[in-house]
Amino acid sequence: MKQSQAETRRQNVAKRSMTKEARQLSGLIAGLRESLERIHKERMGAKLSGAEMGMLDERRNNLLLTIAALDDRLSAVQGLIDLGRPHVIRVH
Repeated sequence: MKQSQAETRRQNVAKRSMTKEARQLSGLIAGLRESLERIHKERMGAKLSGAEMGMLDERRNNLLLTIAALDDRLSAVQGLIDLGRPHVIRVH
C-alpha cells in the first residue's frame, strides 16, 4: 500500500473512531442531564433536611462540572472532525 493510501486509510479510521466518540459523548451528556433534572425534581418535591439538601446540591454541582467537561470534549472532537483533522487517540 502506498504512503498516501495508508494515510487516507488512517484518516478514515480516525474519523470513524471520533464520530463514534462524539455519539457516545452526546448520549452520556443526555443521560447526565436527565439525572440533573431528577435531582432538581427531588429537591423541589419533598421536604428534605439540610443534610439531604446539601447532598443533592453537591451531586448537582458534580454533575454540572462533569457535563461541562464532557461538553468541552465533545466540542473539541466535533471541531477536529469538521476541520478534517481527526486523529486516533492513543491511551498509554
